[in-house]
Amino acid sequence: MALGKFNASEAEARIYADWEAAGCFKAGANARTDAATYCVMIPPPNVTGVLHIGHAFNNTLQDIMVRWHRMRGFDTLWQPGTDHAGIATQMVVERQLMETQQPGRTALGREAFTQKIWDWKAQSGGTIRDQLKRLGASCDWSREAFTMSGAPGAPAGEDGNFHDAVIKVFVEMYNKGLIYRGKRLVNWDPHFETAISDLEVENTEVPGHMWHFKYPLAGGETYTYVEKDEDGNVTLTEERDYISIATTRPETMLGDGAVAVHPSDERYAPIIGKLCEIPVGPKEHRRLIPIITDEYPDPDFGSGAVKITGAHDFNDYQVAKRGGIPMYNLMDSKAAMRADGKPYAEEAAVAQAIANGDQEFDEAMVAAMNLVPDAYRGLTREEARKRVVADITAEGNAVTHSIETDEGTEEVPYVENKPIMQPFGDRSKVVIEPLLTDQWFVDTAKIVGPALDAVKNGDVKILPESGEKVYYHWLENIEPWCISRQLWWGHQIPVWYGPNRRFEDKDGSRVMVHDFEKPIALCGATFEDAAASAREYYRSSETPEPEMISEVSSREDAVAGSIARSACLYRDPDVLDTWFSSGLWPIGTLGWPEDTPELAKYFPTSDLITGQDILFFWVARMMMMQLAVTDKIPFDTVYLHGLVRDAKGKKMSKSTGNVMDPLDLIEEYGADALRFSSAAMASLGGTLKLDIQRIAGYRNFGTKLWNAASYGEMRGVFDLPHSADVPETKHPLNRWIKGEIAKTRQIVDQALTDYRFNDAASALYAFTWNTFCDWYLEFTKPIFDEGAPEDIAETRATYAWALDQCLILLHPIMPFITEELWGQKDRPEKGNGTNKLVHADWPTYTTDLVDADADAELNWVIKLIEAIRSARAQMHVPAGAYIPCVVKGFEPQAKAAYDRNKALIHRFARLESLEEANDFPKGTVALAISGGTFGLPLADVIDVTEEIARLEKTLGKLAKELGGLRGRLKNPKFAESAPAEVVEETKANLAAREEEEAKLQEALTRLKEL
Repeated sequence: MALGKFNASEAEARIYADWEAAGCFKAGANARTDAATYCVMIPPPNVTGVLHIGHAFNNTLQDIMVRWHRMRGFDTLWQPGTDHAGIATQMVVERQLMETQQPGRTALGREAFTQKIWDWKAQSGGTIRDQLKRLGASCDWSREAFTMSGAPGAPAGEDGNFHDAVIKVFVEMYNKGLIYRGKRLVNWDPHFETAISDLEVENTEVPGHMWHFKYPLAGGETYTYVEKDEDGNVTLTEERDYISIATTRPETMLGDGAVAVHPSDERYAPIIGKLCEIPVGPKEHRRLIPIITDEYPDPDFGSGAVKITGAHDFNDYQVAKRGGIPMYNLMDSKAAMRADGKPYAEEAAVAQAIANGDQEFDEAMVAAMNLVPDAYRGLTREEARKRVVADITAEGNAVTHSIETDEGTEEVPYVENKPIMQPFGDRSKVVIEPLLTDQWFVDTAKIVGPALDAVKNGDVKILPESGEKVYYHWLENIEPWCISRQLWWGHQIPVWYGPNRRFEDKDGSRVMVHDFEKPIALCGATFEDAAASAREYYRSSETPEPEMISEVSSREDAVAGSIARSACLYRDPDVLDTWFSSGLWPIGTLGWPEDTPELAKYFPTSDLITGQDILFFWVARMMMMQLAVTDKIPFDTVYLHGLVRDAKGKKMSKSTGNVMDPLDLIEEYGADALRFSSAAMASLGGTLKLDIQRIAGYRNFGTKLWNAASYGEMRGVFDLPHSADVPETKHPLNRWIKGEIAKTRQIVDQALTDYRFNDAASALYAFTWNTFCDWYLEFTKPIFDEGAPEDIAETRATYAWALDQCLILLHPIMPFITEELWGQKDRPEKGNGTNKLVHADWPTYTTDLVDADADAELNWVIKLIEAIRSARAQMHVPAGAYIPCVVKGFEPQAKAAYDRNKALIHRFARLESLEEANDFPKGTVALAISGGTFGLPLADVIDVTEEIARLEKTLGKLAKELGGLRGRLKNPKFAESAPAEVVEETKANLAAREEEEAKLQEALTRLKEL
């Protein structure tokens, strides 16, 4: 039998299909009797998703841990599934409808549109699942979950109970006062017309402007404006009748509620509490707003005065909340200037009464007001900005500065051209508008305590530890969580609204009124629950109980239908944020709220491996919600990793052209190489740099392993019956390799226990490539070729066992090639009916296998060979030349080791002789090796003068390169202006060149000694 070559593209699909057909990944597969459980919850990718390099990295780490535990006999479950991804999925389907010229979402209506999404999921929603299989992910796919399973309209096959779990939690939290509806500032996507989370906002630096405007003081008042330098010396004194502000968004001035300055800013002390005029809009209706103090303004930035527009800026919102300042919403759901409501003159008069303190106001009253002047109503944000700037400038309220022109000095409006950070929707790519809207919120302050305590008291460990600090910061400063989205695809909020029924006196008689301005809210898992609550509400009021309570589709229908003894309820049209449903992922996937066997067995789960970017959005929310619902932590360890970057540490993006497609990498290098590269770069808390050259190198590593197996096959090791027992050995070489394997197993187990995947990969690479494939394999050749029959038989058995150990230990990281090699030999089936490597027993032998004498002897032999090889390379000794070696003070133990391994040493160090001497001949290179003083007489082997000249020339060129690198790094301008990754690359280059210089200098010193 000949192994041939490993064809990854053919073998991987075949091997994975075999695993699935044999049920190798099912929950509990390969579990020992009474085994402890190990459960990992996959961070659910979007159902619209395709495998990207971050998925590949994250899922590789999960798979390593799952396979390792499964081979150790744990009752293992890796729970897969996808998130319904509200915005992303709705966008995909709407685009598909448009491309196929079908009716759009609005024309279809909610029910028909969501059915289109279910149809799309059935056809295309399994893409990322199939791609994860190509990576080798050993999930229990028979339990694949979906965050919308069991939702109304779900087709056959989607009849799980995740929807029931989501609705049950909402209702329970609502009834406990943990969920409420209110008006707060949110990120608003004008394209999709919905609130979105911070994670769906991309802050991008773009060219921008900072306009400086004058807000005239009310009544023409003036004050003395004084500026001072750092030493308190007066640098400017002038009389002003205005306060100056700077803004990047002039259109939002229309909604200003105040101007704020820092309490310590002496420049504005004379005008604190006074009113100033917003310099835009009809002159006769100009609003006056107060000048207030707050800690937020920075006295050293701009003029030190900040306009406060609470409905359109997150910082301003906090100032307005603290100061009781009204927050006027200027824009509609498309981020155009509002065109609804009363005429501006009426609205401005009321707003002025509020600013003067003559009018009480509440949130609802202010929200209804439209303070956009009639001339600007209906304009886009951008159009309104141009109009506002032009109108203010024309009136003379733009701050000016002097510039020199051909005609002399000229005063022009002061407008700074500067880059600004602008928020964009990650999918819509439009500018996000901070908008004050009515949304549903979780009162997180009421449920955050147990989630904080779980980490502080050690019930949950976050790795690296720096993640704990971030976790504490977020949770200790937590804000209410906006959980509603203005979409159709998702879990519709289980709240119905009905008429607030009351009697009013009208024309001398009592008339029943259905009030929908302040409707009653009725929360229930179903309409029947809400209707029952409605009857209870009406029964307890003075109005008679309705004879009929029915559900209608909209508020308009409810208003029209709620007459006489009939009450119509309409459901809140919003859906829940996908983070709300994915926050229930650990229990929802295990069958909660039903008391399922899986829930009892696998919850709480074990490890959560995920990106640090969703520590708050997902991890912390799972902690809060699981504790709120079950009073149990959802997992005991959280492993956080950063973004996968390119080889230079740059973030991958299409614009820079450095995106790596994992499927392309798998196609070219095989899944095992990509997986090994992922493990090798996964240092705890380190930067994740993915280098194509390293992936290619790990493919070569797989080839090295395959060749070692081919060599074993040639030596007859595959002809031996399978044995998992550690072989009995007498030969030092075989005793040594057993100890090396035991030490490697111990390192790998400890590394994986500590989540140091890179240490496990490094240990396995070093052992497999160097110790096994190089030294042990090569050292067996003389035995197989010339050894005694008993040594040959022992070595064949030991080689077979050692190769198996390589395959077992490598399997969690490189499952495909190891399984393929494992299957080349007949192996007995285990009790579970499989003989596959995926279910092989993980070794439990210890370093008791280390034979101290054999360990010392073989390691000395290897060091001697390496020292000779290193000296030969440095001195440029011809590769094929056999050279003499001399030794002074040959110690007995070393001499005995040499005598026993003479053939090996001479063969692999290319020695023609090793002789003892009292003195070294001239031209001998000393070797750093214990057991005596060893040297290589090379005066007659190489041209010393020529080698010295060559090295000095090379060192001269290297010195110039080093000077340039050091000069760049010492230059302050380089450190300040160059990108961080360029600075790091330069430092790494310098370190590599310095190491090269040290080696060359050592060689030169040796040569000069000759």
